[in-house]
Amino acid sequence: MSDTPIFSTPDRLSRQSEEELAKLDLSFEFFPPKTDKMEARFWETLERLAPLSPRFVSVTYGAGGTTRGRTTKMVSRIEKETGVKAAAHLTCVDATKDEVNEVVRGYKEAGISRIVALRGDPPEGVGQPFQPHPQGYRNAADLVAGIRTIGNFDISVACYPEKHPQSPDWYAEFENLKRKIDAGASRAITQMFFDNDLYLRFVDRARNAGIEAPIVAGIQPIHNFTQISNFAGRCGATIPNWMAERFEGLEDDPETHALVAAAVAAEQVTELVDRGVTEFHFYTMNRSPLVYALARLLGRRPQISRG
Repeated sequence: MSDTPIFSTPDRLSRQSEEELAKLDLSFEFFPPKTDKMEARFWETLERLAPLSPRFVSVTYGAGGTTRGRTTKMVSRIEKETGVKAAAHLTCVDATKDEVNEVVRGYKEAGISRIVALRGDPPEGVGQPFQPHPQGYRNAADLVAGIRTIGNFDISVACYPEKHPQSPDWYAEFENLKRKIDAGASRAITQMFFDNDLYLRFVDRARNAGIEAPIVAGIQPIHNFTQISNFAGRCGATIPNWMAERFEGLEDDPETHALVAAAVAAEQVTELVDRGVTEFHFYTMNRSPLVYALARLLGRRPQISRG
């Protein structure tokens, strides 16, 4: 009789030693707080996550530059007070090239060396047709090229595992991504996704299209299922039926909701590691507990005591 268990479990990369897992690259995304109370939570979250040695943290940029000043202030302060590299988001919506270039030069003068360059959503909202400013950058690839003329920034761009809602087909999708990389972007970060096969197929297609730059998995922990599912619907990200069923009836049960959210997110990231994924970008929503727990699962421990 064989000594091999009937239900043998293959070696799982997500259960490697912490030394091996520590080689994974993690980054965290925040949004600029609008009130004093929200700002206090922002810094509490950052203080909790910064010691996990992320490759960088990023701060988003409102439509039409509505949070431009706050974004610059927060990114500059992050680097000065925590020593963590920080990236400022930048869009070209409703702005001339001169106006956008002025922001880029401001980032450079503030010592900000990383930018997440995005076309951005039109002021009318996600899913509405995008019309470039007559004197503005036409798209994200054009924006990346413009940034490159001003400084040697580390530039990240966006990509879409389920195809951008305004892309006519997959050929156009990958041609657009290739233009962004060729213009000078260092990596692409995906929009949130909840079916890992979608991400893995996207990476395979990108490689077949000749795109060799890193494609970082963008992970959205579900702090509030109703809010996330509504946003996903607007931006073309699919919520699998099995996931919706797990959260069904938990609107008024925050404790169970939080436990289910943790289980779902842990399942997603550990499966990705098991399948060879090594780079993750977490959309924190300015909250630390769930993202911190996921980082622990990925082998991160606080490295530096920050005051």
